Amino acid sequence: MTRPPTAGAALTVAIASASLALFPSACRRQTEPAAIRASGHIEATEVRLAATVGGKLLALPFTEGDVVRAGEVVARFDTTELERELARARAEQAAAEAQLRLLLAGSREEDLRQAAEQLAAAVAEVEAAERDLARLATLAARGAATAKARDDAATRLDVARRRAAAAQAQHDKLRAGPRREEIDAARARVTALAASVAAIEHRISEATVLAPCDGVITARAAEPGEVLPPGATLAVLTDLSHPYLTVFLDEPSLARVAIGQRATVTVDGHDGSFPATVSFVSPVAEFTPKNVQTPEERATLVFRVKLSLDNPRGIFKPGMPADAILPPAGKPGSPIGGRP
Repeated sequence: MTRPPTAGAALTVAIASASLALFPSACRRQTEPAAIRASGHIEATEVRLAATVGGKLLALPFTEGDVVRAGEVVARFDTTELERELARARAEQAAAEAQLRLLLAGSREEDLRQAAEQLAAAVAEVEAAERDLARLATLAARGAATAKARDDAATRLDVARRRAAAAQAQHDKLRAGPRREEIDAARARVTALAASVAAIEHRISEATVLAPCDGVITARAAEPGEVLPPGATLAVLTDLSHPYLTVFLDEPSLARVAIGQRATVTVDGHDGSFPATVSFVSPVAEFTPKNVQTPEERATLVFRVKLSLDNPRGIFKPGMPADAILPPAGKPGSPIGGRP
């Protein structure tokens, strides 16, 4: 005879069923990857301000801690010598352009008329010298003139003929106008001098250094009055509006991090956490930097990861230690899709 189940047996069955129902959830919680915790230091992009020209530094209007806006003048060099070079180059350019215009215009009517008159005079001189020589030759043959007088007349005729030939060549040259090669050479000189002027103007503009971005002057490396070589560092401009936290992760942790992943960052002296985004994951392993405390950790191969931060209140400063928490990539609340 079958007995109906007692109340105790029913309670046992219910507990067992509940345990079985809860077991998968417990297993899932145990297998969920934990959030990644890492520590590092805040960094910011630094721009070393320098000029491509050298010389005497006239002005460096900002000092350490000053806020600079993009496009502001941060340094100015003396351009006195460059201005002299520019004036000379412009004068040479103007002269070359004038010469080119003369060549392109061709010979003037008054020059042609003068050359024709000179040619006519030279021809008349030759004719007169020929008549004089003929007369003296006849007289010398009769003994009425000396041989020297006849020879002198022959010399005068040769000189007159050479003058006439030169006058004829000058007349022909003026009528033909400048050669194509002369015009091309004049054009090339104008082009070369224009390039020289542009180069000097560019050097003068480079003597004024402008801020490439917004930032704060964090170092001042020169003073007005110093004579500096080209490329000498004048100051360091730090972009504090876009700082980032650099951390180092081992390979197992790296597999759970992706570009665009959200994270939170905390710093000493400030309550709460700040949002961050994974903006860079190094594809190359390296040894842990020397500023890590223990030799064992420094001997570990790790990957560098950058977490980008916003800094509207100026809380983050370069060198400040900070801690980061990165939820596993793909977990709700940790979207992926940030900057590459």
